[in-house]
Amino acid sequence: MHVHVQGQNGEAKFWLEPTVALAQHAGLSRREINEALYLVQEHENDIRSARRKHFSR
Repeated sequence: MHVHVQGQNGEAKFWLEPTVALAQHAGLSRREINEALYLVQEHENDIRSARRKHFSR
């Protein structure tokens, strides 16, 4: 399971399993990546719930 994060200057992909981790990125600064990582970690349960709801259709 993974999530994509879009920024003003690029994007990143984060794995959610087995733990939240950066998979790849393009165009984002280290600071933007760290901010995105923090947000993904803070909202991990909400992201998982939304993915389950979306893909159970």
